[in-house]
Amino acid sequence: MSVIEDIDPVMAAAAAAAPAAGAATPATRAGWLDAVAKALDACADELVGIADRETRLGGARLSGELVRTTNQLRFFGRIAVEGSYLEVCIDHADPAAVPPRPDLRRMLRPLGPVAVFAASNFPFAFSVAGGDTASALAVGCPVVVKAHPGHPELSRRVAGIMAAALADAGAPDGVFGMVEGFESGPALVTHPTTSAVAFTGSTAGGRALFDLAVGRPDPIPFHGELGSINPVVVLSAADAARGGELADGLAASMLSGVGQFCTKPGVVFVPRRSKVESSIRVTGPLPTMLTPAIQAAFERGIADLISTPGVEVICGDPGGPVVLAADDVAVIRHPALLRTEVFGPVTLLVRYSGEGLSEALRLLEGSLTATVHAEPSDPVEAVSAQLEPLVGRLLFDGWPTGVAVAWSQHHGGPWPASTSQFTSVGATAVRRFLRPVVYQSAPDALLPPALREHNPWGIPRRVDGRIDLPPRMAG
Repeated sequence: MSVIEDIDPVMAAAAAAAPAAGAATPATRAGWLDAVAKALDACADELVGIADRETRLGGARLSGELVRTTNQLRFFGRIAVEGSYLEVCIDHADPAAVPPRPDLRRMLRPLGPVAVFAASNFPFAFSVAGGDTASALAVGCPVVVKAHPGHPELSRRVAGIMAAALADAGAPDGVFGMVEGFESGPALVTHPTTSAVAFTGSTAGGRALFDLAVGRPDPIPFHGELGSINPVVVLSAADAARGGELADGLAASMLSGVGQFCTKPGVVFVPRRSKVESSIRVTGPLPTMLTPAIQAAFERGIADLISTPGVEVICGDPGGPVVLAADDVAVIRHPALLRTEVFGPVTLLVRYSGEGLSEALRLLEGSLTATVHAEPSDPVEAVSAQLEPLVGRLLFDGWPTGVAVAWSQHHGGPWPASTSQFTSVGATAVRRFLRPVVYQSAPDALLPPALREHNPWGIPRRVDGRIDLPPRMAG
């Protein structure tokens, strides 16, 4: 596969592959993903070496991320085979119903070619062979990846391995492609062949592409995972009981990956005169960040925070990892402090007392996560009720960095955390690339296999209002 600037040929190939990809059996698609996973595993040492040269994230971190990526590919293969993601519902004809009911059969069908924008901070798991690509291929959607400029050599090598593995596994030509270059991003979003977009990146960049997607003559879904503050609330009894431990956990979480995680705790609410504030320590120079542009944005963000009245440095140095602090009165006067993500190793502690916590929480915008640290005597119910509408994942007594790939995971949240109600991690990530179709009074031979009476794919279905499990799942 050649990497090209002109996207028309690669989009034409994706469109040509779409019918065969959508018609492939779940087991066949799972086989494609497993073949890619095996090929990437076989090249692990080479790929980790390239990734470390380009990102400087370290061999240990990158090796673990590559394992996560290949496990993720296999996970989505299992989702395809299990089949419940199709949401199959069958209502047989009932002339006695009021009004009379014809034979109705509903399922989710693949949208078609999907554009995936690779992220900078996870060069494997959110890049060329990452979860967006895996979840789209799992449901039969061809994928065209927009490579991230932060790791171009790695992107090309992974794309080459993927293309070869898919071809060897019998996948249709064009089911996977990759393009590079800044101009290819908008061109992908506006290309008439593109049926949906998955994006991980900045709020500004995502909003610009989102506007293009909805401004098309035929608007398409744009699933953007964007900025996130990830607020943390430490309640009084928790601070008194384990403030030192919480300070250590906070430092580890905010410094993980040089603070370049979308789930980094960016704002932490602590009681006035808290143990967390008196115990937290971060030291050392700023490690090399993923790209010069990210590092420049981090430096500008720190300068903006420090220039806000009421903000002070309590630990670290503005030229490196740093912890800032401000009273609740200051953040209420300057709510941008609670709404502006600074990507990198910085956290703002907000000292609260009385009603200051509730007033400050009301100023928060949507985030991927929120966390509460509490003891039984703390008013955890009220704080949780205030945070829950703002996030896609609510944590208790933990830290938000680290997103498990699981059936129950959700990685998204209200704007500006994401642009849709769907997740980019976990089983239901596949739902982004599907649409419901109902077949009415269709001959059995014309139905998709999942809707045929004898259930040839052996998947769970709802038939006449009851869950019908295949023999392999029953009992």
